[in-house]
Amino acid sequence: MNRFIRRIGGASARRPWVTIAAWAVALLLVLPLAGTVGGSFVDDLVAPGSQSEEAMELLEERFPEASGGSAMAVFAVPNGKQLELHRPAIDAAVARIAEVEHVATVADPFTADTVSPDGQIGFAQITFDLPAMDVDPEQINALTGAIKPARGDGLVVELGGDAIFINAESATSGAEAAGLLAALVILVVAFGTIVTALVPVALALVAVAAGMGSIILLANAMDVTTAAPTIGAMIGLGVGIDYALFIMARYRVNRAAGQANPTALSNAMGSSGAAVLVAGGTVIVAMAALVLTGLGFLISIGLSTSLLVLFAVAAALTLLPALLSLLGDRIDKGRVLGRRRPVKQAEDTAWWRFAHRVSGRPWPYLIVATGALLALAAPALRMETGFPDAGNDSTSTTHRRAYDLLAEGFGPGFNAPLLIVADLRSPGVDAQGIPALSKRIAADPGIATVGEPRTSSAGDTLVMPILPTTAPADAETSETLRRVRDVVPDNVAVSGLTAMTDDLTKQLSDTLPVFIAAILAASFLLLMVVFRSIAVPLKAAAVNLLSIGGAYGVVVAVFQWGWLKDLFNLEGTFPIVSPLPVIFFAVLFGLSMDYEVFLLSRVREEYDATGDNAESVARGMAATGRVITSAALIMTSVFLSFLANPSPLVKMTGLGLATAIVLDATIVRMVIVPAAMALMGRANWWLPRWLDRRLPRISTEGAAVPDQPEPVPAQASGNG
Repeated sequence: MNRFIRRIGGASARRPWVTIAAWAVALLLVLPLAGTVGGSFVDDLVAPGSQSEEAMELLEERFPEASGGSAMAVFAVPNGKQLELHRPAIDAAVARIAEVEHVATVADPFTADTVSPDGQIGFAQITFDLPAMDVDPEQINALTGAIKPARGDGLVVELGGDAIFINAESATSGAEAAGLLAALVILVVAFGTIVTALVPVALALVAVAAGMGSIILLANAMDVTTAAPTIGAMIGLGVGIDYALFIMARYRVNRAAGQANPTALSNAMGSSGAAVLVAGGTVIVAMAALVLTGLGFLISIGLSTSLLVLFAVAAALTLLPALLSLLGDRIDKGRVLGRRRPVKQAEDTAWWRFAHRVSGRPWPYLIVATGALLALAAPALRMETGFPDAGNDSTSTTHRRAYDLLAEGFGPGFNAPLLIVADLRSPGVDAQGIPALSKRIAADPGIATVGEPRTSSAGDTLVMPILPTTAPADAETSETLRRVRDVVPDNVAVSGLTAMTDDLTKQLSDTLPVFIAAILAASFLLLMVVFRSIAVPLKAAAVNLLSIGGAYGVVVAVFQWGWLKDLFNLEGTFPIVSPLPVIFFAVLFGLSMDYEVFLLSRVREEYDATGDNAESVARGMAATGRVITSAALIMTSVFLSFLANPSPLVKMTGLGLATAIVLDATIVRMVIVPAAMALMGRANWWLPRWLDRRLPRISTEGAAVPDQPEPVPAQASGNG
């Protein structure tokens, strides 16, 4: 494999302008195409094969007017005032709402009797002629314009309901730019020159631009969730910078050792470039494994992130050698940290000394480090998952303010409506038995009200709304849903957004063990083939699980328990969003393997040269410690920048990823890895001969090419 990567890098370096032009053409094709034929993002919250999905499919087929999405225009006045005084403004707003495209009906709050008992809060029920997930931003913007004139003179007007919450556009903080700036500063400190620092950032931006265009095109072929671009950009920026950093660091070491630029680049591509391919492949496999969940929105996140990582790897293996070939010696221009520092021998570095210290007393270090990670992971044992509702969003959003007003005026369960759907063609309850069924449901202590049933024109399908007494994300609401499903006959299903998200949470819990097992098996096989070892991939899986567990625990402590919530500008506590444990595992396992592959490829290189286990670990850490630390700081800066996003979901993602990277680059790589490898000794690299003969040969190490006089082509002399 290293020869293959060396050839790719060599071809790009020999024809740098052709390579750059190819990337430019690709961007010029992808980005305009995405703008013209790209799809829009939609949140597919359906659990395939679930009761809620079957109910919605039945409604779309037989009772389409009952399957349309709904929203609410919520009106409120201050304490001591009455909504009736603003009736002319409300009537005018209702009339304007009725004219919005795809609005089938809108009910006046005074005639429909949807005003709170104290007369201060009311709502106009809006029904669309298309499902809630198909309502697009144009309709929401039109509704916003329709209610805007009614605001003022003490009248508050907000938009809420499922269709508004599901299709609300995610706000951005702009702090992602701060993450890039922090990454640039870290690169300047790591490399000491402006030019060297700018190259990885530029490559990452190119990869993200190409990847984002591809995601928009993917949205034309399948449903892509609104979270996919954010998560994809987060990962793409991090790995894009890191992969370029890994190769450039080896290239500069080779140049400092006296190799001519072409030779230094070729050797860097043959070693670090091959490691980048394996590391990127591991991330792609981990993210693509989200397909195993069978959930559309997770599949779209997995495929979208895989696309961005693929572009990051491609940029590092082709565009980077082209740029380095053109820059030549100019890579050292713009030095900002004084004189060039000489490259230290391994024995002169703190990394080498610390690795030998850990190897000399592996048990104490291993026990303390493992204990620290287990302590951080402990809160994860009390993790409570659930889908976010409008009440979890920032109060700066109109749907959150509408949610609060409706809960205040009509009770917390008003925001968690459930829908009883009866198939009257199938055996079970018939139309005459509906009143008795209604009484049984109303007798449940978790049900506040049971609405009037509606029957389709053909008389074969019936729907009946019910309201629980508790909020959508409340665990009691899930228990109420379970009890109601237990008392209804076989031809009756319970649906609605709350039921759909509950079904999704259950399916995620059921598929998580299979998903984790698949990722562990795939990564084990890949590392076994690359490093020709049984122990190394087993140890890698174990320590990665520890760092992921630590990240889970920190997220639970901050978001679910409220520790340090003011530091992260949280308005309250939140259940852990159900998909996040799955997304975290895929992303973090892949990213942890990045550092594992980069470190172990250098350790294996030293072991093949010396045969000394302890010394090879120490030299591997000395050669990669500074680079891995810089890479981890960069990735952490990018992830932490997302904490400024107003969305709790994005905050959870940013904090979880940043925590895992910090733990992985410090406790795991600096302590647990050298301690474990010291204890295992030569067993680190044991592989049964019969298995060795049957496995394909994939290596990240290879013999260095001999140094050659540096050619000076007109287009890439690089001397200046």
